Amino acid sequence: MNKTITFGIPCYNSAEYMDHCISSILEGSGYAEDVEIVVVDDGSTKDDTLAKAQGWQERYPTIVKAVHQENGGHGIAVLKGLENAEGTYYKVVDSDDWVDADALRQLLDKLRAFIAYDVRVDLVITNYVYEHVEDDTQKVVDYGFAVPKNKVITWDQIGHFNLSQNLLMHSLCYRTDVLRDGGVPMPAHTFYVDNIYAYVPLPRCKTIYYLPVDLYRYFIGRGDQSVNEQVMVSRIDQQLRITRVMMHAYHLYEDVPSARLRSYMMGYFTLMMAVSSVFSKLSDKPDAKANLKGLWDELKGYDRRMYLRVRYGLVGIYSNLPKAGGEKATIIIYRIAQRLVKFN
Repeated sequence: MNKTITFGIPCYNSAEYMDHCISSILEGSGYAEDVEIVVVDDGSTKDDTLAKAQGWQERYPTIVKAVHQENGGHGIAVLKGLENAEGTYYKVVDSDDWVDADALRQLLDKLRAFIAYDVRVDLVITNYVYEHVEDDTQKVVDYGFAVPKNKVITWDQIGHFNLSQNLLMHSLCYRTDVLRDGGVPMPAHTFYVDNIYAYVPLPRCKTIYYLPVDLYRYFIGRGDQSVNEQVMVSRIDQQLRITRVMMHAYHLYEDVPSARLRSYMMGYFTLMMAVSSVFSKLSDKPDAKANLKGLWDELKGYDRRMYLRVRYGLVGIYSNLPKAGGEKATIIIYRIAQRLVKFN
């Protein structure tokens, strides 16, 4: 049977919470045979992640596929899932997250209709929800006003995305062939590759559909989580590495013909440069500021027009205020944004 969608679940020492993720897809889909779940064990060392994945495969051999690889990091595990995917569509769900049952049923109905009526949709967008376990609160990220609802569109029909509306991995369901055609340049042993996944394939998506359901539930609150602020500051070198990959993916003004998509991607890239700037200022690593300067210099040499737009827009200015007083002001502005948006 042809698979409508493959869910790739990268797992690394995930035995404690992966069952919830897998069962949310199985139960939410009604154990549908046109759904595939590829559980990728990324060389786990501390628990029985692989054994658990194999157990799920034994119980549901026509739906769940357990795959093992030597440890390569989150991005390589995402690509391993893609390599093994048989679905027309591909969606990544991290092993500590889960999906909403009713929203999943609506997504499946829509994808099945696209396939049945031979409607080519390259990217389906859904909402995601920050699940803040420390205070038992939720924050829904939706795309109202930015993207027309429930219709097949092109990038020229999108509106303006505000800073909290970036199309993160949690909101994206790509056609599998879009991801495979041209690839996704995920570096090994690097966190934050989801930004590459949510940025590089976009110009290859010619048709888009926004289904306004709260599908993806994004767990926030574990101390060792990659989006924990202290963890992010400690991994500033990896943040810069990801931002470099995104920088060199496109000369945006030359390579992206849609003005609206180009504007969105410029906004996303600007935010990545701002994050790099802020966390470099928060870092106590002796080379952090020099490495940040190197990143800005590289952007200036790579594409001066992109550099001027990023550096001297409001976000670029306020994330790079000069001297010690300016640095303190930048961090205060970041703290205010953090409280408002609650993104980590």
